[in-house]
Amino acid sequence: MSYLVVGCGVGWGVIAAAPIMGRARRRRVVTRVQDSSPPRRIRISGGWDGGPVGRVVRGLVRRRRDRAIDAQLLVDLPTVLDLLGVAIGAGATPRGALETATRWGPPTIGVHLRRVVLVAELGGAFVDALRTLAAETPPLAPVAEVLIASAQLGAPAGTALARLGAETRSTLRRAAEARARTLPVKLLFPLVFLVLPAFGLLTVVPAILSALQRL
Repeated sequence: MSYLVVGCGVGWGVIAAAPIMGRARRRRVVTRVQDSSPPRRIRISGGWDGGPVGRVVRGLVRRRRDRAIDAQLLVDLPTVLDLLGVAIGAGATPRGALETATRWGPPTIGVHLRRVVLVAELGGAFVDALRTLAAETPPLAPVAEVLIASAQLGAPAGTALARLGAETRSTLRRAAEARARTLPVKLLFPLVFLVLPAFGLLTVVPAILSALQRL
């Protein structure tokens, strides 16, 4: 009798837990898909519109976020170009090279390249997926154009990828030098409004107070 009760209890427990386990499994799949999707452009929404001021603030924040995403893509682009060049030099097709870069490249660019690979795996046109990538992600447009030319015309992509990598590194180096030149100007504000007043409070003011006390 006790075994029958235990068996019934276990059976009812399994029946009750089945919907919960199914829902958790679906939730895990959705989470994986969301994690593999590329970073979206920021969208600010809320109950308060803010009028013209709110629209201006949202536009400024959105543009700042978009610039940060594009800058990070540009920083990681040389690594992806090297991976593509090595794969193509080893005899891989443009699609195979893209799969290699998706697997071993930086995740910031890998999430964008993964969409192209997924479209090709599902039977879509590889070239059309590259065109969509170039339209939706401008920093990756040069890579897409090189791979499109290689896939359609059979043009060797290794030399073009190497040249594109050198140009990208030169662009990054010039941008870093420009930021370094603006650093002294940015340091003027804390120097004038923070360091100098603090120096005056610690040195000049005590001397003045001491002289006044001796009068």
